[in-house]
Amino acid sequence: MQIVVFEDTRVLELKPLVNLKPVYGLYTGFRSLQEKFEYLTRGSVKLTYHLRRYLAPFFAEQHPECQVNRLEERDVLLVNGRVVCDEAAARAISEGAFDSGKAYMQGETLLFARVDSSLLLTGDGGLMPDLFDTSRLAAELVTETVTGFRVIDNVWDVIAFHADELLRDAETLELGRIEGDVHPSVAIVNRSNIYVGPGAVVRAGAVLDADEGFVAVGSGAIVEPQAVLMQNVFLAPWSRVKIGAKIFSNVTVGMASKVGGEVEDSLIEPFANKQHDGFLGHSYLSSWCNLGAGTNTSDLKNNYSQITLSINGQLLKTGLQFLGLLMGDHSKSSINSMFNTGTVVGTGANIFGGGFPPKEIPSFSWGGSGGFENYDVEKAVETAMRVMARRKVTMSSAYESLFRFVAREGVGQSYV
Repeated sequence: MQIVVFEDTRVLELKPLVNLKPVYGLYTGFRSLQEKFEYLTRGSVKLTYHLRRYLAPFFAEQHPECQVNRLEERDVLLVNGRVVCDEAAARAISEGAFDSGKAYMQGETLLFARVDSSLLLTGDGGLMPDLFDTSRLAAELVTETVTGFRVIDNVWDVIAFHADELLRDAETLELGRIEGDVHPSVAIVNRSNIYVGPGAVVRAGAVLDADEGFVAVGSGAIVEPQAVLMQNVFLAPWSRVKIGAKIFSNVTVGMASKVGGEVEDSLIEPFANKQHDGFLGHSYLSSWCNLGAGTNTSDLKNNYSQITLSINGQLLKTGLQFLGLLMGDHSKSSINSMFNTGTVVGTGANIFGGGFPPKEIPSFSWGGSGGFENYDVEKAVETAMRVMARRKVTMSSAYESLFRFVAREGVGQSYV
């Protein structure tokens, strides 16, 4: 049986965070959805990944060990890529605990389906569709209701689920193991709930306070002097916490990212930069984002009411009291920028100037509170290359093609 982790049409509702990556490239906790699938199935099965065709060349380049967009067996188990995999889901996938010809539905969402491959192929040279229309697929199968699975349905779910997922991911850490170069003056509180990996550096006067939650400093990560980490903090390998930073209450810092200032209840993907003073709360920064010095986000309304998001001009109720900034890949803010509660920034946007910009900022736009204009694609590519080179990452031709595709589609639109 071939197991295919797939993207469905609901993925389009998760833009701009999925413009440059498949849905299972999203993070919640300290692992991406893909990493959760792979970690929890523990190599007991081989996963095939289905994703939008424009994403496939770069994904295949980054994951040469993975099978991408190819069906090789008649008996296929489909697994929705929006599922936040847990032990129960992983066990069912590994054991193949699904009946042939059945679709397993949670509400209106098809989570799993075991089908003959002929049902999945289009007339387009025998390819799978770009995105699966699961309602059409379910109509051709016997349906069974399932419950209890966590699924990314809304763009804000990555933050809504984050605190719980961070604790669940932390169950796999070797807490109590402290290696690396830890200065004698570092304040270590509740050593049994702290992990410091090999090659990590924790400098003079830093505080690792695990009295109210774990603290994990990944291999090669650096914590600069007088930084404070407490209440569930995960630093991925080669990340960096800047001098005097206050990082607390459910924070994930991705590989090779830099953080400073005050960060609370936020998730920062790999290769992002928020190294200066300023507050980031209940926010999601995608890869290659950069927040200028003094950038601040609001994550709570003055009247304490629930937060709404503006997506393509439509107001959506999140049901959340706390929600800050959701920013797509390669977007940037200038010095002293301010973001209102529940702001969504597209891919490749450049925000500057005084005052609050709109709560919905289009992809590949340039401007601020006074309005936005289209960001020239060639300039956007040139800047992205320069940003990546600073982290010793070369933009491959596959990534450049992907970036240009999204830029061409995104100019003049709210989200690609």
